[in-house]
Amino acid sequence: MAQKRESFPVISRRRNNVKEVKSLAQKAYQLIREEILRGELRVGDNFSRRQLAKKFNMSFLPITEALKQLESEGLVESRPRAGTRVRIPTKQEILDGYVVREALESQAARLCCERMTASEREQITQSAKELDALYNAIPEHINDSRFLFAVHFQHMGFHLRIAELSHSPGLLNAIEKQQVLIFNWIYDTAVDLISPPSNFHYDLAKAICSGDVLKADECMRSHIRYRLDEEVKGLGTLKDASAWRAKRAVRCNSLVSG
Repeated sequence: MAQKRESFPVISRRRNNVKEVKSLAQKAYQLIREEILRGELRVGDNFSRRQLAKKFNMSFLPITEALKQLESEGLVESRPRAGTRVRIPTKQEILDGYVVREALESQAARLCCERMTASEREQITQSAKELDALYNAIPEHINDSRFLFAVHFQHMGFHLRIAELSHSPGLLNAIEKQQVLIFNWIYDTAVDLISPPSNFHYDLAKAICSGDVLKADECMRSHIRYRLDEEVKGLGTLKDASAWRAKRAVRCNSLVSG
């Protein structure tokens, strides 16, 4: 009688294939997300799975899985007969996002103000100075996408550090889970809000380090609301990224020539 063939190696190979697809999907997710954060893919930009698969040298399957995750997070959207694009938020979504961010980060500022050590106060103040210096240098690097990415990355790190210094893991987790800083990054990039006042973050750090909880709360709320109306207006008129690209080209030329 013929011996029964063992099936476990086949199952093992299938499991390995699933793991490989998941790994590639996560890599694709990170790559596409970084394209959005770098501004290579702008709010309103259309793209296809075929383009992304060719660019990242991957098959459709991991790209599709990555796009599903990005769509569930609200970063991209698929439209019938129109393809996939970086999602354009509604006015209400922007306002709601700011309500959530203000609630979370103002509480982080209050707790940070109460609980920080002296060395942590020095650290957050120095970080704020460095961040303001980066923002002030943007006009000199307006066409350098890597520099702009670094500025936004450090900006997000600064706000996350405030949340960490609140010494409330649940609050930090909520800020990360809601992705309020990621959406702030994307929206700022979409409407070119890249020139805050010269001491914008240092003033916030001083308020948080003042020991006055109400002052820290008020300053954080004011910090978050800065240019909110301008951002809502800019995104509200956005239908695709072409108008932004034309406007930014003019602005870049004026900064370079000026």
